[in-house]
Amino acid sequence: MTETQTRAAAFADFVAGERAVLTRVSVCLLAEGLELAQPDGQSVIWRWAELRAEPDQADKDALVISRSGDKVARLYLRDKNVKAQVRTRAPHLKKRDRAISVPKLVTWAGGAAASVAAIIFVLVPMMAAQLAVLLPPEGEKALGDTTFEQIRMALDETGLAGAAICEAPAGNAAMQAMYDRLNPASDLPYDIQIHILDHDMVNAFALPGGRIVFFRGLIEQAENPEEVAAVLAHEIGHVVNRDPTRDALRSAGSLGVLGLLFGDFAGGTIALFLANQLINASYSQSAEAVADDYAHELLDKAGVSPAALGTMFERLLAEHGDAEGIVAHFMSHPQMGERIAAAQAAVVEGQTYGSILEADAWRSLQTVCGGTSAVQSDQDLPDKKPWPGDD
Repeated sequence: MTETQTRAAAFADFVAGERAVLTRVSVCLLAEGLELAQPDGQSVIWRWAELRAEPDQADKDALVISRSGDKVARLYLRDKNVKAQVRTRAPHLKKRDRAISVPKLVTWAGGAAASVAAIIFVLVPMMAAQLAVLLPPEGEKALGDTTFEQIRMALDETGLAGAAICEAPAGNAAMQAMYDRLNPASDLPYDIQIHILDHDMVNAFALPGGRIVFFRGLIEQAENPEEVAAVLAHEIGHVVNRDPTRDALRSAGSLGVLGLLFGDFAGGTIALFLANQLINASYSQSAEAVADDYAHELLDKAGVSPAALGTMFERLLAEHGDAEGIVAHFMSHPQMGERIAAAQAAVVEGQTYGSILEADAWRSLQTVCGGTSAVQSDQDLPDKKPWPGDD
């Protein structure tokens, strides 16, 4: 022992932190601090300035001491004299060390945010792109079927039966005739199904497995069947390129990651968000450009002016602005003006373009949901109205 060391003042229980095992140690009071002597003869000095009292301990009889800089080791003092000496000599006993420095906390938080962002914006899209190709047709169709029903329920304010599917035979036959006229040549392992929902939203979108959904509002807003055909051709382009499947997998993956972080994993909110995401699908600019090019070619081969792809959106933008419906969806892309211009530029000079539907068929399509307000007068019917590029 040194001259500054007193006799062994007491015994205490020590936990090093690696394991939840109490070790009986001898505690000696020194001028510079507490000396802890282990049973194996090793000793260490905890200096007075380093001692910190741990608050809110269940053991009320013991003074639980930790050491500044050591977050796991604990010393349990029960001897009244030693506890009194510690309280007297330790100048920073009640000081609370900052567990993590602010710069380090900011660094960790930034790293965590960057990791989540990398998962959502890099890893998940990469995996979705691979899975969209590898997913078997049965799985793709099942995903589309399930999502279609979720969307119908999400659009029904009553929450009972889902948004109604418009089933007027003549109107659906007109939509099918429009599809047959476009005659998309593809090697898809499933047939394309077109549905019209009785909802006033001005929109249309594609789902995995070959489903294309129109809303009544879009058909009512169209001035002629060529505008509807242009939207149909664009959505067919998305189906052919598997964009809906890729986007659904990406959205589900991203929402799953967020669900793990914030709760409600695979819950109702996740399903609702996924339905909303697919209704307002925002594909990449490259995907939109590819679908546009596909539509231009499809329309031209069918004898329909490719300018129809941009005309409806341009007119709706002028009438309604970019606040809602398909206008908000399509105008959300920064280069929408270029896409409209590209549709007009796709018109082949000297090519003769005509109507894609007869007047009676167009009337049937406008009333496919049972309404009559959208039917136009004879002078506004497509066979009376020329399109850009017509001779």
